[in-house]
Amino acid sequence: MPETMKRIVLAARPKGSPKLSDFRLETADVPKPGDGEILVRIIWLSLDPYMRGRMDDTKSYAKPVQIGEPMEAGCVGEVIESRHRKYSAGDYVEGRFGWQTHALSNGEGVRKLDPSIAPISTALGVLGMPGITAYVGLNDHGRPKAGETLVVSAATGAVGSLVGQLGKAQGLHVVGVAGGEKKCRYAVDELGYDACVDHRAATDARELRKQLADACPDGIDIYFENVGGKTLEAVMPLMNVHGRIPLCGTISWYSGSAGEGPNLLPMVWRSILVKRLSVRGFIIFDHYDRFPEFLSVVSGQIKDGSVRYRESISDGLESAPQAFIDLLGGHNFGKQLVAVSSDPTR
Repeated sequence: MPETMKRIVLAARPKGSPKLSDFRLETADVPKPGDGEILVRIIWLSLDPYMRGRMDDTKSYAKPVQIGEPMEAGCVGEVIESRHRKYSAGDYVEGRFGWQTHALSNGEGVRKLDPSIAPISTALGVLGMPGITAYVGLNDHGRPKAGETLVVSAATGAVGSLVGQLGKAQGLHVVGVAGGEKKCRYAVDELGYDACVDHRAATDARELRKQLADACPDGIDIYFENVGGKTLEAVMPLMNVHGRIPLCGTISWYSGSAGEGPNLLPMVWRSILVKRLSVRGFIIFDHYDRFPEFLSVVSGQIKDGSVRYRESISDGLESAPQAFIDLLGGHNFGKQLVAVSSDPTR
């Protein structure tokens, strides 16, 4: 067992987009588990857009990361020492262990993983928090009906890619919005989308709206919102009466750009009124009672090949800050992971 570990802490609160100087790599002694604790060697570290909000000292649905504390993250790891009755050395587990190579846990919020179901890295993506977000967001808040049109922003990301596939399985006409020709081609050829619009190729919201209108001749019944910004501006006039908008995220505004550009509030608010739209913001931690159902359904779809997934992997804990900055810029492709140490199951 190593005597030292590494961790990446929040060094400064970002002003706008995060910079490498907002993070700091530290070395510390590997802790010893006490009674009722486990020591975990981190194998996979998840990077997710919500982490940008944790870097700000503002009131939200979760506490911010404090200066000098390790960045928060979901991780998959191996128990290497246990003084907890429910866990043994050699167990693979998922939990919120943070940006570090080793972590202590009392077992709260930790789940054991079965490597025979799927690769353990999927516990952070298609079979983890992003997956259940897609499942609950579409089914509970999108309330899909066969024959309707679904538009998914960030269509090839960790959440969006599953939303689109679940929508197709339920008989929807599914149109994605993604950044770049390569991602759009993947959405159609690999994920089964009916069409995908490249938001980077559209000069403004009006041009993007025209491309979406061509791809959605019957209007839009469900818009799965991940990004805000230009895509939201393009979508709203195309929403059908009694349309539904599951509001999952607004990544284009996470670094403080919400006050820039046009004021979308009057247009959005009026559209909600005159089209009698249902807009539901949701935080997936409120819905974890649905996890067993979700896991049973989607793990079966992965096994039979009806659901596909993709992972972007950066190598080593030290790579996490740059990979996170790239994620916020839309440069990842699928679920963004950091390979912190070797995965014996691969």
